[in-house]
Amino acid sequence: MITQKMKYALKALLALADEAAKEKPQALTIEEIARRSGTPKRFLEHILLEVRNAGVIASTRGRAGGYSLIKKPAEISISELLRTIDGPIAPLPCLSRRAYQRCEDCSDEAACRIRKVFAEVFWSYLLIIDSLTLEDMLRQGSIADQVLGVEAQA
Repeated sequence: MITQKMKYALKALLALADEAAKEKPQALTIEEIARRSGTPKRFLEHILLEVRNAGVIASTRGRAGGYSLIKKPAEISISELLRTIDGPIAPLPCLSRRAYQRCEDCSDEAACRIRKVFAEVFWSYLLIIDSLTLEDMLRQGSIADQVLGVEAQA
């Protein structure tokens, strides 16, 4: 399950991506991002700082300042963003690629039935989530709609 913080980050990035797609894009202030994304302004400053530090957006000071994408939406990985905002995405610490830790109560990882079951589910999830980009979210209709056979609402 993604956190509310991650949802706010995605909404903000979608607003920035919509602006970047315009003929003459401009940097957006936090206030404008909050308005366009429906995200509370008080959370955005910290979230945008994390996303900026991850190299996804840039901030510009001054009268025409604000935030803008520095990567193309197709280059912004949803899984990397999840890890940046929410931390490790593995359901168990012993399955994490970047934050691996042996479970304290585990005497034999190779024989652990809990690890085996969750590993199968997690690897299936990773195949999907690692392939998603912000560009996928910008497309009309969602992947979930396509997978579930639901037609996009107009």
